[in-house]
Amino acid sequence: MASPPPSVTPGTMQNTPDEHPRTRARLVVLVSGSGTNLQALLDAIAADPQGYGAQVVAVGADRDNIAGLERAAKAGLPTFVVKVKDHATREEWDRVLAATIAAYAPDLVVSAGFMKIVGKEFLALFGGRTVNTHPALLPSFPGAHGVRDALAYGAKVTGCTVHFVDDGVDTGPIIAQGVVEVRSEDDEAALHERIKEVERTLLVEVVGRLARHGYRIEGRKVLIP
Repeated sequence: MASPPPSVTPGTMQNTPDEHPRTRARLVVLVSGSGTNLQALLDAIAADPQGYGAQVVAVGADRDNIAGLERAAKAGLPTFVVKVKDHATREEWDRVLAATIAAYAPDLVVSAGFMKIVGKEFLALFGGRTVNTHPALLPSFPGAHGVRDALAYGAKVTGCTVHFVDDGVDTGPIIAQGVVEVRSEDDEAALHERIKEVERTLLVEVVGRLARHGYRIEGRKVLIP
């Protein structure tokens, strides 16, 4: 799939539903840690390069010496690091991050455990095209401690959400969700590990569907043909 034509606004990616794409969608994946979601994407693509419908063209991070970048290097992918501390302001960091990603001409940006909140410059280019995961059933328990907060609240079920990034914290349009039962013996680590298993599968499924079929966002609804 080529990049969306100029007539397609951010938040829309088109494809002919019954036509096998001649070119795969381009993904830039952002990581901050171990890169297990990145690896799940790479494994799915390697298993069926054309059928999956997407290719990772670059992997970016906000810090050096992390396993996610090692995974990318092992796969032979270009990598880049844009650190907040290397820039005078958060706005400058956001602008440089956006420009660096734009150089790879992605159709979708995948935030795969990227632990930074993006700003206006990024969203101007990639709003409606950046996919994120969160370890809770949004809109419940947003923020950095979704698993801990669900446990503290006494929730009987929780899970994960794949959503588009907007200018809020975990407030963007929801694409898909997966449910995980909270067990009486769960602590935060055990529950989070089970959520991660569902999260990896769901992210791979969602990114593939978006790449193969296209989508549009109407209000808070994400519509995939």
